[in-house]
Amino acid sequence: MQVKDKIVVVTGAAGGIGAAMAECFAAAGAKRVVCADLNEAGAKAVADRIGGIAMGCNVGVEAEIAALIDRTEQEVGPIDLFCSNAGILAIGGVEVPDAEWQKIWEVNVMAHVWAARHLVPRMSARGGGYLLNTASAAGLLNQVGSAPYGVTKHAAVGLAEWLALTYGDQGIKVSVLCPQAVRSAMTQGHEEGVAALDGMLEPEPVALACLKAIEEETFLVLPHPQVLEYMRLKTADYDRWISGMRKLNRQFGGKVEGK
Repeated sequence: MQVKDKIVVVTGAAGGIGAAMAECFAAAGAKRVVCADLNEAGAKAVADRIGGIAMGCNVGVEAEIAALIDRTEQEVGPIDLFCSNAGILAIGGVEVPDAEWQKIWEVNVMAHVWAARHLVPRMSARGGGYLLNTASAAGLLNQVGSAPYGVTKHAAVGLAEWLALTYGDQGIKVSVLCPQAVRSAMTQGHEEGVAALDGMLEPEPVALACLKAIEEETFLVLPHPQVLEYMRLKTADYDRWISGMRKLNRQFGGKVEGK
């Protein structure tokens, strides 16, 4: 799909990957980019730079995602590309309180579910559309030091796969973004973490990788190409892969204790 002349929605657009996506799609000629974020002032700053529209949205609440979709389609036009990008991190393991597990589940997984629930029927009726869901390399490889992040990102990848295989015949295209470390508010303070072993990318090249994937209608978006080889090693010998991950866990102090 070509982004030119398309209506695009990006969640988590106040900074990081989301802001870079919004700017990238606007530069590619999108008809209008809706910048949505819990931080509405931050979303407005991005929207003002690109001639877009800002809308407040807590993606952890289904009603707010439904309202974002409704308002965009009523005030701007039919959504061609919805980038479900917002995400959060929780440090720790099984001892992380249930309330934190629930919150990260709602933001990292259910936000994608709710976006599809309210948008796929509309897109299908129009003959197609595009969903770009931000997951993480953690959804393919797991995350040392954070069970909630690794688990929810695995679920996000699984959902994206299901959406692609279920709705592809209805013209719904799906891509899932799975980067390692990207410089953002989320990764601040984690610059020396395990996810940055292959380098911490700036958001702009990640956004360009997304644009390329959308144009080529590629499912898996890997701004860090090393991730593909790690996936192959994992599936070739799971026990050896887990042994290697245990070494990383020891090296990076992944005691999965809450902070």
